[in-house]
Amino acid sequence: MNEHEFKKRTKQLALRTIRLVESLPRSTTADVLGKQLLRAATSVGANYRAVCRAKSSADMVNKLRIVEEESDESGYWMELIAESGLMPLERIADLLRECDEITAMVVASQKTLRANNPKSKVVNPK
Repeated sequence: MNEHEFKKRTKQLALRTIRLVESLPRSTTADVLGKQLLRAATSVGANYRAVCRAKSSADMVNKLRIVEEESDESGYWMELIAESGLMPLERIADLLRECDEITAMVVASQKTLRANNPKSKVVNPK
C-alpha cells in the first residue's frame, strides 16, 4: 500500500467513525465515549500525514508510534461502546477490524524502518 492509499484509508476511518459517533444514542456515557473515539480516530489520519513529512527515519518511527497509539486507542473506545451496550458489536465489527489492520500495518512499517536503520539509537530503543 502506498502513501496516497494509506492517507485515503485513514481518512475513511475518520469519516466512518464520525458517522458511527453521530448514530450513538444520546446519553452522558455515549457522549463521553463518542468524543474520546472521535478524537482518537480522527487523529490517526492527521498523524499519518505528519509521518509523510518526517525529516528522518527516526522521526518517521516516532510519528508512526503516535499513529499506532491512536489507532489502538480507537479500537479500545469502540470495544467499550459495544460492550457497554450502546451499539451492537456487529455494527462496529468492520470498523474495529479496520483499526486493528491499520495498527498492524503501522507496527510492520516501524519494524521495517528499524531493520533498515540498525545503527540508529532513536530508531532502535533499548
